[in-house]
Amino acid sequence: MKIIIIGGVAAGAKAAAKSKRLLPDAEIHIYTMDTHVSYSSCGLPYYIAGDFEDWHKLIVRTKEEFEKSGINIHTENEVTKILSTDKKILVKDLKLGTCQFIEYDKLIIATGSRPFIPDIKNNHLKNIFTLRNLEDGINIREAMYKSNNITLLGGGYISVELIEAFVKNHKNVTLIERSPFILSVFDEEISSLIQTFILENSEGLVKIINEDNISEFIGDESVSGVVTSNGIGFETDMVVIAAGVRPVVNIAQDAGVELGITGAIKVNSRMQTNIPDIYACGDCVEKINMISNTPVWVPLGSTANKEGRVAAINACGGVEDFEGILGSAVLRYHALSISMTGLSEKMAQKLGYDTVSVVITKRDKAGYMPEVKNVTLKIVADRRSHKILGAQAIGCGNADKRVNTISVGLINGMRVEDLLDVDLTYAPPFSTSIDILISAARILKSKLIN
Repeated sequence: MKIIIIGGVAAGAKAAAKSKRLLPDAEIHIYTMDTHVSYSSCGLPYYIAGDFEDWHKLIVRTKEEFEKSGINIHTENEVTKILSTDKKILVKDLKLGTCQFIEYDKLIIATGSRPFIPDIKNNHLKNIFTLRNLEDGINIREAMYKSNNITLLGGGYISVELIEAFVKNHKNVTLIERSPFILSVFDEEISSLIQTFILENSEGLVKIINEDNISEFIGDESVSGVVTSNGIGFETDMVVIAAGVRPVVNIAQDAGVELGITGAIKVNSRMQTNIPDIYACGDCVEKINMISNTPVWVPLGSTANKEGRVAAINACGGVEDFEGILGSAVLRYHALSISMTGLSEKMAQKLGYDTVSVVITKRDKAGYMPEVKNVTLKIVADRRSHKILGAQAIGCGNADKRVNTISVGLINGMRVEDLLDVDLTYAPPFSTSIDILISAARILKSKLIN
């Protein structure tokens, strides 16, 4: 059997490795436009920050290691066309400029996502970056060392991690975000607290401009200034555009692969597309939200790895299902942990749920312990069924472990009353005798009764 995989970062690399383990005699090829395969793009902000010096540490498995195991790696090769009827792909060698048709028995599309570049005047200037691959991370770090004033467009996960990186290196940062607060995927009670924490814990180096956008970059060859839609102008030495990403679906769509309502590739639970013997996984496909049972597009590395494994199993003749996601995520800003799972309240309401929620702040461990910190937790529930819909937590304490606990409950349809009965561990260095999860559940239950 000949299995071809388009894309070689998280989902593609996982699919290749799993396929080889399942079918040792199969001929397996990865085609990627990148210069490397199987690297941790999630670690790039920490490389930029200087948390470690050698970017090679971000490579999970080298091209040589793949090839030693019998997997053929074709870097700097672009798949330009899929001919599903003939079961062929057209590949262009980006170094030589040559093209050739390659046959396949099974095809796995793992083309990932690409940064969204808004239509901004003069966005061709030098020192304007996006962060997608290893070269981007290396270039941003080099430019950062030569810069004093840095501009970020967009207030999502990557931007928060980059603010930390730049502040660690004592750079002035101006972030421009179109929403009232950064991290708008969270509810405003939480995102407003996150924004306040960042501004108060950045040594005066960070400025955030909300409800605005960049309309023009100023400069001759390199960017030297920014003008916003609201007429604010200021100087800058470099810009990182982190205004979101979009699924890379062009070759799939051209081949007749069906897209979902999110604009990403539509697959079933076995990662099959509508075309026989073509599978898709990772950031280029839409997922099913396990709470609402609706299609969503949430590009996360952890999900991509799971999907790559499932795609490989089914492409190799096995049977395994990927049931969906909760959108669980975690990031940090210095000491602040930021985490969420399931539906936010605004998303739940948009989907038609009658929501009840609680926001509570409490210590993460016994008050007399020297390392005690606060955690702010929000839990959202459905008034009719009493089912928990999602949770968000931030704090300098262990916020993420509370969210992880809720995520397990969400998979099993946990109700507020069920959370009250969870037998959580307790010792003074780890939690209070009545954990914040239990305290929040008690308040929620009283709201549901009333």
